[in-house]
Amino acid sequence: MDEARARDVLAAAGLPAGEARLLALGENAVFAAGDLVVKVGRDAELLERARRELDIAAWLAGAGVPAVRAAEAEPLLVEGHPVTVWHRLPDPVRPAEPRDLAELLRLVHALPAPSFTLPPRDLLAGVERWLRLAGDAIDPADAAYLRERRDGFATAAAALTPRLSPGPIHGDALPRNVHIGPDGPVLVDLETFSADLREHDLVVLALSRDRYGLPAEAYDSFTDAYGWDVREWEGCAVLRGARETASCAWVAQHAPADPRALAEFVRRVASLRDGDESVRWYPF
Repeated sequence: MDEARARDVLAAAGLPAGEARLLALGENAVFAAGDLVVKVGRDAELLERARRELDIAAWLAGAGVPAVRAAEAEPLLVEGHPVTVWHRLPDPVRPAEPRDLAELLRLVHALPAPSFTLPPRDLLAGVERWLRLAGDAIDPADAAYLRERRDGFATAAAALTPRLSPGPIHGDALPRNVHIGPDGPVLVDLETFSADLREHDLVVLALSRDRYGLPAEAYDSFTDAYGWDVREWEGCAVLRGARETASCAWVAQHAPADPRALAEFVRRVASLRDGDESVRWYPF
């Protein structure tokens, strides 16, 4: 799905497509339109996830967790694309920092399970779909390699013994998913909320430190604010490996339309094949 297609869906939904400003384009196209933010999902397979994200927003509101709030309680399915509508947040007062994320994670990790079912955080669930979307744009040998890694890490992750009590997690715990408004940090992008090992949320920043250039002092501010460093846990390498595998496959889906995505995919897979953890990855 490209921007033009997403705008067509907005228009079909009766939303102001011409005035909307594109904020992000990934599995969802995200638009700002007046006081609203509208998310258009890539395909109908994401409808159930969109519905759950709205349920999560309502649950967090009831629990008093600062998070983005939905403007409509149910998703639309428009020309095969799920569409959700959200209240637009005020302009940020500063960039989010790792310590802001840690403060929100402490709130989320203190929550009991909601009344509805949260899925497990299956990091690897999207790998097959992303590789299928990549198609012939990527080397079939690389796709086979990632499938093999997926299966190995899925088995290893299922056997882990957690240090923290399992429960609700954000699932994609990065500073980019925190908005700093006038009243403080607000959690956004709720679609990966899960019920699983709390360590999933902490491995994300550890990988950011090791692969994406997050400064050591910024990582230390995160662990200080949260109160624990997941790298002390013997299962950290397994969840890190699973996330690296998923991150490679996620980039692959963009390869048919974007040469930069293909170049980043090749870089990432080569570093995994070589076992070189020092190779820098770049956000895409």
